[in-house]
Amino acid sequence: MINPQLLKQDLAATVKKLEVRGYHLDVGHYQAMESQRKALQGEAESLQAERNRQSREIGIVKRKGGDVTGIMDAVARLGDELKGKQSALREVQARLTSLLNEIPNIAHESVPLGEGETENVEIRKWGTPREFDFEVRDHVDLGDGLGTMDYETAGKLAGSRFVVMKGQLARLHRALAQFMLDLHVQDHGYTEVNVPLLVNAQTLLGTGQLPKFEEDQFATRDNPPFFLIPTAEVPLTNLVAGKIVESDELPLRLVAHTPCFRREAGSYGRDTRGMIRQHQFEKVEMVHIVAPDDSYASLDLMTGHAETVLQKLGLPYRVITLCTGDMGFAAAKTFDLEVWIPSQNRYREISSCSNVEGFQARRMKARWRNPETGKPEPLHTLNGSGVAVGRALVAIMENCQQADGSIVVPGVLRPYMAGCSRLAR
Repeated sequence: MINPQLLKQDLAATVKKLEVRGYHLDVGHYQAMESQRKALQGEAESLQAERNRQSREIGIVKRKGGDVTGIMDAVARLGDELKGKQSALREVQARLTSLLNEIPNIAHESVPLGEGETENVEIRKWGTPREFDFEVRDHVDLGDGLGTMDYETAGKLAGSRFVVMKGQLARLHRALAQFMLDLHVQDHGYTEVNVPLLVNAQTLLGTGQLPKFEEDQFATRDNPPFFLIPTAEVPLTNLVAGKIVESDELPLRLVAHTPCFRREAGSYGRDTRGMIRQHQFEKVEMVHIVAPDDSYASLDLMTGHAETVLQKLGLPYRVITLCTGDMGFAAAKTFDLEVWIPSQNRYREISSCSNVEGFQARRMKARWRNPETGKPEPLHTLNGSGVAVGRALVAIMENCQQADGSIVVPGVLRPYMAGCSRLAR
């Protein structure tokens, strides 16, 4: 959540910053709840002070041999009244927390203003899209031609937005994940983590998927339910939930390869063909947990790590800064990497690297001990795809296709493919 002090100390300015994110705070509703909270807190503190004073008076009167019956009755009445005020205060605080949990993060001052993806800003490009001297096929036709990609059977097994891969294509998919993990662990210094694929509601709340994106989650029928993870960011970031991390333990750089599960509730009719947007996909996820002063340098570092994956695979891409209207709910600043997809003659997102600052840490109660003050303060957390495995596979199939329908395997993946250099019938 955003820092509640921003609303208390400069409400007007904070409201304006939220409006550029497309969020319009009901100021009257917020102020009414905050006024009620202040009043109840003041009343509860006054009652507590008076109860403490009269409790001390009991000891004094007893030592003098006096009758304390009246004072004890008064203390009991004060205790009952205090419990009522504290209960009302907890209720108001819970409503305020619920409101805060629905508010998006405030954009960093360097984020471009805009309402949608057309106003994102390109920063740089790497590589030159290949010019083909034959008719380009998309990954669906290529997979069908190789006999290694089966959407019909997947539909019978599970429904739309699923695929069955087999043979060398399934091995290439696995090789991609292995390559990314090894690169991030061996070259970039990440710690590999194996995480649960089912999490509870509090874990999703901590990273911001709940309550706003509940319709996108796959949940079990348990009471309370478990949720299939939409990204490894969720369990990885929550590894520090409720903890105070010492400064000498930072930065934490974590990586995991997991399946991810999303209902894609808001994407009806979009990318229904192929592997671009599926209910189940795999991703290698990077998470940084850092001191606040280091988080924007860490964002650049993480983005560079994702870029290295694409460069080593030889895939043309571009880096863009998302505008205020296109960023995710929790992000303060986001760089997207978009890989070139020949059949679509356009760049498509393959990695999204975000600094969420203290937004998730406040929700998770994740803190570090600032050595300058000796006090616990919210950590900064970052997350990024390093990268989406399925979309990387799509990009390789299409960019490395040959006129005969075969696919050349990038050199860095061949050691993971027992030396196989080409996928063919």
